[in-house]
Amino acid sequence: MKFENPWKQNPWFESVAVAQERARKRLPQPVYGALVAGSERGQSVTDNQAAFAELGLAPHVVGQLPERSQSTTVFGHTIGSPVIISPTGVQAVHPDGEVAVARAAAARGTIMGLSNFASKSVEEVTATGATTFFQMYWTGDRDTMIQRMTRAHDAGTKGLIATLDWSFSMGRDWGSPEIPEKVDLKAMIRLAPKVATKGRWMWQFGREFRETGRLPDLTAPNLAPPGGAAPTFFGAYYEWMTTPPPTWDDVAWMRETWQQISGTPFVLKGVCRVDDALRAVDAGVAGISVSNHGGNNLDGTPAAIRMVRPISEAVGDQIDVVMDGGVRRGSDVVKALALGAKAVMIGRAYLWGLAANGQAGVENVLDVLSGGVDSALRGLALSSTAELRPEHLLIPDGFDRALGLPEPADARS
Repeated sequence: MKFENPWKQNPWFESVAVAQERARKRLPQPVYGALVAGSERGQSVTDNQAAFAELGLAPHVVGQLPERSQSTTVFGHTIGSPVIISPTGVQAVHPDGEVAVARAAAARGTIMGLSNFASKSVEEVTATGATTFFQMYWTGDRDTMIQRMTRAHDAGTKGLIATLDWSFSMGRDWGSPEIPEKVDLKAMIRLAPKVATKGRWMWQFGREFRETGRLPDLTAPNLAPPGGAAPTFFGAYYEWMTTPPPTWDDVAWMRETWQQISGTPFVLKGVCRVDDALRAVDAGVAGISVSNHGGNNLDGTPAAIRMVRPISEAVGDQIDVVMDGGVRRGSDVVKALALGAKAVMIGRAYLWGLAANGQAGVENVLDVLSGGVDSALRGLALSSTAELRPEHLLIPDGFDRALGLPEPADARS
């Protein structure tokens, strides 16, 4: 028997803010709460967005150009617009999860970042045709990491993103949402009051049960050992928690190992300091992402956009610099590029699009950002994002946060 969805798909939305509101209405409160919350008081997640509003643009009244290009080359790949899908774990906002996001990335010609905590396997995601970069935390022993890198390469990924800044702060002032160990009858009964009013979301996640008789799970298939079962989210977290933190020698080993296995770009995500960026260059990385983990790491870390210019100026053209954190509009993308980033990575923005309307919602978010970039280029009378420079912005005194500046040589003598 074929079941028809009684709820129509959401229509097109004109901004990321509208996508967020639709996601809020559609999702159970714990799921939506997990998307918007930051660590501790939420100082960093708030500053990620507020900092963009401190930057102004300097438009021309005449001289706008009829054709404008957003194409750029980053991490060895040419993409149509400087917006990349950042890897995010366990995408419980939609049953198609990372597969829907990857299809949207492929449709819009950009890079798909896939978390090793994802709810879909790397094989399923690369089968979409998306240019996929596999993301790894420093978890497990080296043999386990080699197995995961090899699997990612064999699946056809085009690069590796190492995220090493995660501290998983448990102290959220508003409380942390409940995440069940697994979706079984007991968990469903306990969580029923929180999801009973979210008919569309329940219908979507009931599809797998209607078609296969199996309940959706919360496992991490990309962490499954060869021939073994995938761990739950908490199992994956336990592995991370019991793995000693990496050293710079470990970063160099990870990069060298990936080069031996794949030969494709190695990107270090979560860089906030100039000295760390320079160490990353020494370690041989192809690129870095300036990021505070979306405000979900060490609260009080400055907004990512405040750290872009000092870091990009320090590393110059030795490696590609991207940033993530707080991007909600095309003008945000333009501001990041003007300060030295080659591209931006988005997380919450596309998750809201996914929740609002699946693959089409993610494409919608990418289109909204691309449209905003084009509008800004037109107003600035530029023909390409490659022409963006700090002088196209109004930057208040003291905006930048230059953390970890090397000590001048004369001061050390």
